[in-house]
Amino acid sequence: MELRLKFLFIFFVLVFIIITGRLFYWQIILSDRLEGEADTQRTKLFQIPAKRGTIMAQDGSLLVANQRAYLVYAEPRKIKNMTNTQDLLADILDLDAASISGKFRNESLAWIPIAHKVEEEKKQMLQTKNLPGIGFEEEGLRYYPESSMAAHILGFVGKDAKGDDKGYFGIEGFYDRQLKGRTGSMRQETDARGLPILIGKQTRIEPENGRDLILHIDKSVQFIIEKKLEEAINKYGAKGGWVVVMEPKTGSILGMASSPAYEPKKYGTYDNSLYKNPIVAESYEPGSTFKVLVMGAALKEKKVKPSQEFIEEGPIEIGGYQIRTWNNQYSGKITATGILEKSSNVGMVMIGKLLGKDKLIQYIKKFGIDRTTGIDLEEEVSADLRPENSWYDIDYATASFGQGIAVTAIQMIRAVSAIANDGILVEPHMVKTIVNPDGRKIDIRPKIIDQVISKEAAHVLSEMMVQAVDHGEARYSKPKGYKIAGKTGTAQIPIAGHYDATKTIASFVGFAPVPNPQFVMLTTLKEPTSSPWGSETAAPLFFSIARELFSYYGIRPSQ
Repeated sequence: MELRLKFLFIFFVLVFIIITGRLFYWQIILSDRLEGEADTQRTKLFQIPAKRGTIMAQDGSLLVANQRAYLVYAEPRKIKNMTNTQDLLADILDLDAASISGKFRNESLAWIPIAHKVEEEKKQMLQTKNLPGIGFEEEGLRYYPESSMAAHILGFVGKDAKGDDKGYFGIEGFYDRQLKGRTGSMRQETDARGLPILIGKQTRIEPENGRDLILHIDKSVQFIIEKKLEEAINKYGAKGGWVVVMEPKTGSILGMASSPAYEPKKYGTYDNSLYKNPIVAESYEPGSTFKVLVMGAALKEKKVKPSQEFIEEGPIEIGGYQIRTWNNQYSGKITATGILEKSSNVGMVMIGKLLGKDKLIQYIKKFGIDRTTGIDLEEEVSADLRPENSWYDIDYATASFGQGIAVTAIQMIRAVSAIANDGILVEPHMVKTIVNPDGRKIDIRPKIIDQVISKEAAHVLSEMMVQAVDHGEARYSKPKGYKIAGKTGTAQIPIAGHYDATKTIASFVGFAPVPNPQFVMLTTLKEPTSSPWGSETAAPLFFSIARELFSYYGIRPSQ
């Protein structure tokens, strides 16, 4: 009996210890966690969206802004007339009535999003219908005051996998983190029906609005180049084209246009192949515009002088291949300057030989052709430069005149800008200033990459390029009285291992005025049909824009 009482006593003591321990665990150790879970059950979390930053041109005028828009949602259990409601929603919001009906029939859902980014006008139309169970939440909608202007620069805002706003392509994509800011939140105490209690407990974290961006883009320059590009595409029957205008000393992009383009506000109605900016995302063979880079390297290494003569009596054979001049005409004797004036492939092979294989590769890399430029636009690519052990003699020969090597337009204009900038290579950039929500401004400083060629070589080459414009094939369309340095380019398009002689990329790259150039510009037309030659298509486009820029910047003739 006594033993039984002892066991019973021990049993109750153990039970007491266990109960006390559990109470301690729940009430002391887990108290904060349980209190939080209880708060969660009797509170509701509301997201407070941050205001996305705006994007402005250099004069402060808006390129991308925000306007008020709404999420239209439904609470099916509160809808009184399903058929009438779905028909009105479909009619006003341009939606399919059957898809709305399918959402309404899902009784497990108490809340259903119907349409995002609905503009104020359509919201008001719905409100006048007094539809029970239909509600609205404010959202931000990107607004483009200039419609499709600078579309490839700006990009657009779409949805990510979570349904949140996200910037894609261009500035919107590259600076998405800075533009979108940080979402805030509010936790509000609710009643048994889940409705907010006005005098209940409330915890609020304020949103941090996104940063505004001021670009180097000059709206007047942008308007000029977009207008002139479209005119040239139509005039020369081209598939498309692009123009870039850059300040050579700083790398500031003053204008950048490409066609075909799209309207960012309606991006979903366009084929997604149009979203990428070909200036940074598409590589091509530069053709004869590349000759100025090789000539610059030879001048820097003192392998050639402008007046140095070369014998050009016919085609050159390299590794079983014949290299000819573009018109199969030969000068007999030709100077280094004449090689640029006549755009002689044969002459450039001789320049390349004097420079040497190792130096040729070295300067291709120094000019930045083997890597991306670092421009602040999403989707920039760089064509791979083949390993040197895979180069044959013919590869070195053709590279000297821009064939068998690939560049992007932004790489090409950046490389040529070094010639205009005393041999100094800079990083191209779009954003001039970042403006924080508190108004504090952060200016983006120019970034110097390398001294590619000497100042002396750059000045000599600039004068040679002036002669190439004054005496070359494009001289007839040049504005009178201005010293413009430039070079034409006509590159056949490689298709399935061979070149199609009927399809070319015509280009012209140059800078003005000389000396002290204020802008460097690249104009390119893709597959022009009126003429395949850069001198007859891209060069006139360059000079027509240059005339407008001379007038705009107040640059007077010097000759």
